[in-house]
Amino acid sequence: MKKDKLYDRTVYQSLTMLLQFGINMVVPIAMMTILGIWLDRKFEKGYFTMILFVVGAIAGGQNIYRMAKSIYSAPAGKDKIEKEKAVKGKEEQSKL
Repeated sequence: MKKDKLYDRTVYQSLTMLLQFGINMVVPIAMMTILGIWLDRKFEKGYFTMILFVVGAIAGGQNIYRMAKSIYSAPAGKDKIEKEKAVKGKEEQSKL
């Protein structure tokens, strides 16, 4: 059974995008939390971690929003053209 290369590419691109969403959310939260823990220890206070965690979550959400906005507002690119060609090729083969 022959695999559809276009389908495989779409699946891999979707998985990559999902991974990017996760990284764009986790990295700011982790960095700000680590900074908050360091500041708590340095100044012997207990509220920096909570505040910076929220700031990191907001920054991560903003990163995801920007990324999603750029993905959905992107013009029809090479992938869409390839999909259209593949669909036309399959239609022509089914007519024969």
